[in-house]
Amino acid sequence: MFILSDLYRVSIGVGNRVLTPRMKRIVKWDHPAGMKYIHFWAPLMKWSLVGAGFGDMLRPANKLSLNQSISLFATGDIWSRYSMVIVPKNYMLFAVNIFLAFVGGQQVARIAHYRYTHLETPNANEKQI
Repeated sequence: MFILSDLYRVSIGVGNRVLTPRMKRIVKWDHPAGMKYIHFWAPLMKWSLVGAGFGDMLRPANKLSLNQSISLFATGDIWSRYSMVIVPKNYMLFAVNIFLAFVGGQQVARIAHYRYTHLETPNANEKQI
């Protein structure tokens, strides 16, 4: 069975053989936050959360989850600070988390605006106590 770690090892081996030393410097091949390490691939996968958040911009505000939007905002806010504290500084992680905080904050603002402008009125059929 061919698993993802095998695919990763093969692709890194091909990159080591194919890339010239000059090209390796340009793409920062051996940098601790470069393509050979998790510090590159984790933020790359995290962009899918940003894409999903931007996709939610098309949904009506009453269909959005407040808890999910708050967690996206908090995750982006906390990890953007952390990405500037760790060594090596990971600017790609910083960028994805800034966008994640923006998307989460935008969704929270949309939900809050919807709830403020569409106050629920009691049903005429319900008894008032």
